[in-house]
Amino acid sequence: MSLSVTKRIFFTAFALCLITMGLASIANAAADKVDVIVVYDAKPDRAEKARVRGLGGETRREFENFNMRVISISENALKSLENGKGVKFVTPDRETFSLALSTLAPSAPTESPAHATAKMPDTASANAQFDGSGIGIAVVDSGIDNHMDLSASIRQYNFVGGAFPRPLVEENELDSYRSDPRSDAFGHGTHVAGILSGSGSASSGQHKGAARSAKLLSLKVIDDNGYGMASDAIAAMDWLLSYGRFFDIEVVNMSIGKAVEESNQTDPLVLAVEQVWDAGMTVVVSAGNHGHDGHMTITSPGNARKVITVGSLTDKGTGADFNDDFVSTYSSMGPTLGDHVLKPDLVAPGNRVTSTIPTGASLKAGLPDRIGKCRNSSGGEDYIYCSADYLELSGTSMATPLVTATVALMLDKDPNLTPATIKARLMRSARKIDAEPTSVGAGVLDIDAALNETGSVSGQALSPLMARHEEGPVILVEDTAQLWGDVTWGAGYLWTEGYLWTEGYLWTEGYLWTEGYLWTEGYLWTEGYLWTDAYLWTEGYLWTEAVTDFNSLYETSNQTVELNDD
Repeated sequence: MSLSVTKRIFFTAFALCLITMGLASIANAAADKVDVIVVYDAKPDRAEKARVRGLGGETRREFENFNMRVISISENALKSLENGKGVKFVTPDRETFSLALSTLAPSAPTESPAHATAKMPDTASANAQFDGSGIGIAVVDSGIDNHMDLSASIRQYNFVGGAFPRPLVEENELDSYRSDPRSDAFGHGTHVAGILSGSGSASSGQHKGAARSAKLLSLKVIDDNGYGMASDAIAAMDWLLSYGRFFDIEVVNMSIGKAVEESNQTDPLVLAVEQVWDAGMTVVVSAGNHGHDGHMTITSPGNARKVITVGSLTDKGTGADFNDDFVSTYSSMGPTLGDHVLKPDLVAPGNRVTSTIPTGASLKAGLPDRIGKCRNSSGGEDYIYCSADYLELSGTSMATPLVTATVALMLDKDPNLTPATIKARLMRSARKIDAEPTSVGAGVLDIDAALNETGSVSGQALSPLMARHEEGPVILVEDTAQLWGDVTWGAGYLWTEGYLWTEGYLWTEGYLWTEGYLWTEGYLWTEGYLWTDAYLWTEGYLWTEAVTDFNSLYETSNQTVELNDD
């Protein structure tokens, strides 16, 4: 094997592609042909396919629900392709990655410390009865392998490499699943699945999921080495719009991401996940693991304004003792690059999470000292191997499914909740801690409080935009009370302990933006008004007016997979 498993994990976690943005960069590529995603004003017809052939190109992938196609074409023909009738824009088909990290040393096995940190309802709570029963969750990841803790009824569909498997539907009824064999040679998706709904049976209940009666569906978009393409993930979104209802899918977990190299208004992956959101499925995505690089490190599609973007909290393994909790150092921070959206939306425990792993997974093989153990039956200090395999991992990938599971519990309690209302309730009910809003979002996931939260959003609970004031180094934040259509969703209720920001000031208690003002007057975003002064913000990042002139975010030379948040 030319690349060690450890190095493969290294690149999976951090080597988000360093392609220079724009079609001009593609034209400089060495390859004779490149794969691009073409977005059209309307669904393209056969004439467009013929036009592509006339340009020497090949239509590699079509979509049933998106006005997009994946086309392989020579570099010299890109301009002609872009100038075609009805073409909105053309963008490269970019690499995606699973977002998991390892920690330096395994922790002693305890009974779901993350559940205690996230205030999972205990037996004394009326909310303990909700377990996600009947709620379908699509896990868009590297697959879900067989494991004692995971239901044998989980179906899997593989989209890697341009595949688009279809169940057989007759007269609007599912006639045959025609699913692919379950597999996850990498192990990431299986780990996520255990956090979602693992029974804990192989560990005497020590390592179990938060929504144990939810129905999982595996949509494989990451290959056996931890890599994928944006078009494969888009195909999975397309599939959900066509077939998700036959599997009762109401929630989508995406613990994957890619570099932000264009605006969220032109990123095809963002456009796809937001269309799934609009169709009524709540999409929960990981923020990314690039917090060590500072602000503006949220990955795509976590930069989408509609979806729920989740960062990671380190709880030091102390469960209900919240005094030592902090945002994980690797958890990506907002605002988002270029579009300046305030993200993440909230954080959840994601450090040192033990969950299910396939026996032969490359993640497990490369991290033998992180193999999870189980406490012996007498409860002593000696540990024994579990009945099936577990692995300890850290990352926003591990935090995301805990929020996804909470969404399933909320839907179990009230099936009529919309994605926007779910997002709003999660944010308002989150436990507030002393941390920058661009790192912690609205706070730490509080499952019991989210289940008790009330109120609804009639429109979209868009994550607010941020801007620098024209008169000086003051940060403006869009007013969520106006944005979400109700004063009860105002920023004072989302980002503080229920007190409204007064006198227009934002985060005046020693947070990052002590000079900030709440953006309440609905000022229009006009060309050349925002981000024109190129003020130095923090840690070397600039606010600029170039919304579409993006560079790749991440350098890998100074990174390591061996992160430690102890």
